[in-house]
Amino acid sequence: MGAIRVHEFTTVDGVVDAPMWTVDYGFPDDLAASIGALTAPAKGILLGRTTFEMFAPAWSTRTAEDDEGAPFFNDTPKYVVSSTLTDAASVWRNSTAIGGYDAGRIRELKEQGDLYVSGSATLVRALLADGLVDELHLYVYPLAVGSGARLFPEGSAQELSLLAVERLSNGVAHLTYGPAA
Repeated sequence: MGAIRVHEFTTVDGVVDAPMWTVDYGFPDDLAASIGALTAPAKGILLGRTTFEMFAPAWSTRTAEDDEGAPFFNDTPKYVVSSTLTDAASVWRNSTAIGGYDAGRIRELKEQGDLYVSGSATLVRALLADGLVDELHLYVYPLAVGSGARLFPEGSAQELSLLAVERLSNGVAHLTYGPAA
């Protein structure tokens, strides 16, 4: 069975909403290598509709010359969890809308190989609740923005185990969590 690895950019106060604040910190080689290690084993990309609709125009026209991550995002099969999107393939090649969230369907995809998830906070909350996340990679930026969508909104609870900590050259802390032991 494959693993589901989730990647989230977040602030120290837990905001994950449209992380435009990452731009000020650049994308140094060690950050690229860290994310590359997450994407390398992936046989598929699992995305929520909102993230898919943000990624599609940003990635679909990029080439390897523009960004070394472009071949991964464009060539890897993408599975979009959405009850409203029906034709993902016409939006971005190698994309399939798989319907609304269904833990059983996600397990079937996971059985086919490793999956990579970026952003998609609503989807990630459901995956965590159903015990489907094997690794949660939080890239914590050294700022607090005060408001915005959070991965763990007030009132939610989630127990995790810390697996690894990495300090990146741009001041970002890469924290890796797994299911609670």
